Amino acid sequence: MDDTTRQDDTRWRSVTYDAPETNPNVDDVHSAIPTSDPNSAVGQRITPDEGGERHGASRTPSRDSRHRARRASVADEERYTFPDGWTNLDELAATSPVENVTDARIYRHRSLEETRGDDQAYRRDEQRRASLPPGTAAGPAEAEEKPEEARVSKLLTEVYTLSYLVFFSFLGTLARVGLTALTNYPDAPIIFSTVWANFGGSLVMGFLAEDRMLFRHELGTPTYDQQLARAKRDDEETGSGSGVDLAAAKRAHVATKKTIPLYIGLAIGFCGSFTSFSAFVRDIFLALSNDLVAPGFGPTAVSRNGGYSFMAMLAVITTTVSLALSGLFLGAHLAIASERLTPSIPYPITRKVLDPLAIFLGWGCWLGAVLLSIFPPNDDWRGRATFSLVFAPLGCLLRFYLAVRLNGMVASFPLGTFAANVFGTAVLGMAWDIANVPIGGIVGCQVLQGVEDGFCGCLTTISTWAVELSSLRRRSAYIYGTASVVVSLALMIAIMGGLRWTDGFSALKCR
Repeated sequence: MDDTTRQDDTRWRSVTYDAPETNPNVDDVHSAIPTSDPNSAVGQRITPDEGGERHGASRTPSRDSRHRARRASVADEERYTFPDGWTNLDELAATSPVENVTDARIYRHRSLEETRGDDQAYRRDEQRRASLPPGTAAGPAEAEEKPEEARVSKLLTEVYTLSYLVFFSFLGTLARVGLTALTNYPDAPIIFSTVWANFGGSLVMGFLAEDRMLFRHELGTPTYDQQLARAKRDDEETGSGSGVDLAAAKRAHVATKKTIPLYIGLAIGFCGSFTSFSAFVRDIFLALSNDLVAPGFGPTAVSRNGGYSFMAMLAVITTTVSLALSGLFLGAHLAIASERLTPSIPYPITRKVLDPLAIFLGWGCWLGAVLLSIFPPNDDWRGRATFSLVFAPLGCLLRFYLAVRLNGMVASFPLGTFAANVFGTAVLGMAWDIANVPIGGIVGCQVLQGVEDGFCGCLTTISTWAVELSSLRRRSAYIYGTASVVVSLALMIAIMGGLRWTDGFSALKCR
């Protein structure tokens, strides 16, 4: 890498977040197009350091570029200092789940395995370069060549991110519990109403993965949508290309977006908590045991044979997985269709207002949920809402750190998400058994439901799972998806089946 390239790379880094290296392990952010064959992937890796002025802007400064430079200066050119392990977050490693027709000439499909392998190779190369003496052919540039930049400390970056995760875990839990209650009505066409929360969370995840407007001001250089418009304008006016590397510009924008704590909170905190893999597996078991009762009716009086129970199990699996993947793709399509209407968040607002506010809202709301559970105005405040909010951040944060520690170990099998889904399913099965035996009182039953809806619901996720299925190579996706369902269902049968087929489930005493 020559000196010119190093200087251009340095200018790009001076106006971007320094994301935790583990964030790419979050599959919600690294997913690729599900309808393309990953085995035919082409194209070279374009790292965040390659997406700046060298690829994006022309050498002659324009009025727009000078305006953006002034805007970046006003924002102090701050960037977050991400912990290295955060690149393992698959929500951050995933690319758009659909092919945007606007990107036809630059589109390259990349599987999650390729993305993860390239991330690891890039980090090794960066560590090797950093260890070389300054000024050498492959070493870092001289200190005097680097521009001054303001940095958010690693500790403060983690505090911002964790605060967003806590706060959005509340919103995701309330959205899931509320939507489940809203779709649980007599003669409902789909009687396992948790499927709509899984669909809705996957839809939001797809929108976030494709969106390039909400955080378009996070780069000091022109973002991808601006460069695309410039290329089209040059083609129409002069009939010649603009020389803009659109692929590099898009990769740079996507890489920067996925280092922002607010984006991480939305993708991991809200979408992951809105959806629930453990509730999905519980519905499979209830269908298999003939306990999945239509809303408005009591326990089923008519027993059915094993063949019909098997068909009911397949109905739950097929409907949930299909709707989750459809929601993911639909969300991406909505992001493309609404691009001209989607507002953009100025990054001074993100850094100066939203980040500090997240600390107050996240931890303050958690404390408020604990106090409302201990000292409720009346019994109506207890139950699913307050106790679920008490346990929700614990599940969300545990899932986050499982992804950070484990997702990068095997590129073709996200161990972190798998461990979170399986463990959360086992905990839900135990809580369900304890709540459905004739012991304990109202508060005990409400606490157990809070564990199911809050801790297990936020620990397990369908949105990340859907992103991983759409991003992995086809064979890996089938192996990973099948293993997740089979292992979780086997645990649920072992935990819940013993009670169901001996003493049976008793009615809940939460009200």
